Amino acid sequence: MLVETFDPFHNLMISSLVGAVPIISFLLCLTLFKMKGIHAALLNLVITFLISMFLFDLPFGESMGSVIQGVIQGIWPIGYIIIMAVWLYKTSVISGKFDILRASIAGISQDQRLQLLLIGFCFNAFLEGAAGFGVPIAICAVLLVSLGFKTLQAAMLCLISNGASGAFGAIGIPVAITGALNLKGNVTSMDVSMMTALTLPIINFTIPFLLIWLVDGFKGIKETLPAILVVSVTYTASQAMITLIMGPELADIIPSLLALGILALFSKKWQPKHIFLLNDRAVQTEKHTVVHIIKAWSPFYLLSIFVLIWSLPAFKGLFTEGGALDFTTLAFKIPGSTLISKIDLISATGTAILLAVLTTIMTTTSIGFSKGFSLFGKTVAEFWIPIVMICAILGIAKLMTYGGLTSAIGEKIAATGNFFPLLSPILGWIGVFMTGSVVNNNTLFAPIQATAGHIIGTNPALLVSANTAGGTMAKLISPQSIAIATAAVGETGQESVLTKMVLKYSIGFLTFVCIWTFVLSLLL
Repeated sequence: MLVETFDPFHNLMISSLVGAVPIISFLLCLTLFKMKGIHAALLNLVITFLISMFLFDLPFGESMGSVIQGVIQGIWPIGYIIIMAVWLYKTSVISGKFDILRASIAGISQDQRLQLLLIGFCFNAFLEGAAGFGVPIAICAVLLVSLGFKTLQAAMLCLISNGASGAFGAIGIPVAITGALNLKGNVTSMDVSMMTALTLPIINFTIPFLLIWLVDGFKGIKETLPAILVVSVTYTASQAMITLIMGPELADIIPSLLALGILALFSKKWQPKHIFLLNDRAVQTEKHTVVHIIKAWSPFYLLSIFVLIWSLPAFKGLFTEGGALDFTTLAFKIPGSTLISKIDLISATGTAILLAVLTTIMTTTSIGFSKGFSLFGKTVAEFWIPIVMICAILGIAKLMTYGGLTSAIGEKIAATGNFFPLLSPILGWIGVFMTGSVVNNNTLFAPIQATAGHIIGTNPALLVSANTAGGTMAKLISPQSIAIATAAVGETGQESVLTKMVLKYSIGFLTFVCIWTFVLSLLL
């Protein structure tokens, strides 16, 4: 924090209320005034700038520097990752690989409970890790409908399933971004990643059981128990290991691929005695050779391999000070301020995804560089507004941190003392419900969580992970997710119905996260 005083009014209640104005205003803009996200973000960036400079005495140069630092980080590495991930997905679709990939999953079993595990859970988690931003909900809901699931039922199942992967969407950005927020206590993204392993695996393990129960009750769980355990154990155990050892980047991608692959192999030897069909009629899928299926998955194999290499400590060591490639990290002082910003040209995760895209284009004769780069242009055109919104929100977060607004809020919230961890996930739930994004939620509220943890003596990383977990549970019912889901299955206008179908599960998961976070705060 650049400003020593976080109580400019010499009354912590007033200072914290003024410090909370950007957050309250942002939420009101999105709900009461029904503004578009980009307009709400830009308006509140101006409001935060004025409050930071004139009320919290952050000098003009530092205020501008805070905004510039936020914009830089919004573009690089976050925007870079988003564009590259969606570009890879679009490349897979236009090449025809994605259709084969889809058929290969649906053809593993005629039992629609197993198809739900394969597509609704495993493939959903994979797409969340590879692209995020509504892609998995839209695609998987449509796939389930094409296999005979009812429209709103398919949407509900995909929304609930997304609760197992939303914390690590789009190459782990929701957790990775916490490392760029200068959190109190020097909390790193790896610290947060490790803490999520204490909470999320419990929820993730139960979601496959819940999905089967929703379509076929306890009878369905009994009949498919071996398959459910294969998915739950594989996904949960591998994700926990990755978050503990490697970090957030591959925490969705590798576990989902492992769970999908192991269930596919398991299904060759085992099928339920009773084949469950929703409409008493099996949906036929086109058959493809093993070679074609392997080729169809190649963009995502490549993605996993390159991101894995980028995550290795030995590779990361090349870019540390004195490393062989440290010259590729551009560090510079922002003019007019004391702030330092940096751009990792090669070590950024987006570069790993870029290599996967370029390799896919070069090895796919039906695309070519002309068509491939045309897709890149379309991706940029589609996503520049969300990226500008992320830049604005990062600017707000930087101003609140450096200006002392976050500290003022944290100091006041911390007055709840040791009971704050019980409420901590609710703040994250509210953030995602309002903004539709765990990334935006962590950007806005992770500094507050870390500050409060530092004050009350609770591990700040635990509270930031609670913010992430609570936010992930809100993805099930955030207006943005609901709108994407209903539009994908052709049920626009039924948003309130779908919200009612999912709400109790979102609240149930949130309740567990609150209680469990409180228990962990007493133990850690």
